[in-house]
Amino acid sequence: MTRVLLLGGTTEASQMARMLAAAGIDAIFSYAGRTVTPRPQPLPVRTGGFGGAEGLAAWLCEAGISHVIDATHPFAARMSHNAIEACTATGIPLLALERPPWVPDRGDDWRVVADAAGAVAALPDAAARVFLAIGKQWIDAFAARPQHDYLLRLVDPPSDVLPLPRAEVVLARGPFTQEGDFALMQAYDITHVVAKNAGGVGAHAKLGAARRLGLPVILIDRPAIPPRSVAGTPDEVMAWLGHPERLGV
Repeated sequence: MTRVLLLGGTTEASQMARMLAAAGIDAIFSYAGRTVTPRPQPLPVRTGGFGGAEGLAAWLCEAGISHVIDATHPFAARMSHNAIEACTATGIPLLALERPPWVPDRGDDWRVVADAAGAVAALPDAAARVFLAIGKQWIDAFAARPQHDYLLRLVDPPSDVLPLPRAEVVLARGPFTQEGDFALMQAYDITHVVAKNAGGVGAHAKLGAARRLGLPVILIDRPAIPPRSVAGTPDEVMAWLGHPERLGV
């Protein structure tokens, strides 16, 4: 009997949830709980952590899970590591639904760095106007460069005082458009863009807008994930589950 745990948090995960629901597959959608108002899903939802790899392994067995789909954000490395360890320990099949990373196009001015610390170091010493399009997890690192004006785009309002003395927040949820991001960057006189190489379509708009404006992009590379089976589309995942008749839903 098929019973799926879908580790979500991305646009692709929401698409996957709709396909699973349409196919009548018994599945549970898991949110990490970092977003206060996550998107509603057509599946039963579980929110919060599992207690590491061991806790996830125990939960998988208790819940009778037969398959795990890791459709988390490419930068949710800890969850992906835990899923690999838990599925290896329990023998439960695991498939990652993974977006391909972005690659530079003609006219792009990208400086690729390994992590948030590298992004901070790549910013200029002189005061700049920085579109910090990285979510809320790594904001603290940029307190080391307080001379810059930062524009933050977040899904939820900050719960604490921002560690950046010169910052403005725009609340918005993607997907975004290139025209919208072009207008946003112009309105705030942005000189630099900091982003994570999340891949996908919905967050790519800022890169196209930066290209049009001739702005440098400091792009944080993806964290390394151990080898695992990977699908590029929800259709491939449905075929893996033995439901190819649902392709294209």
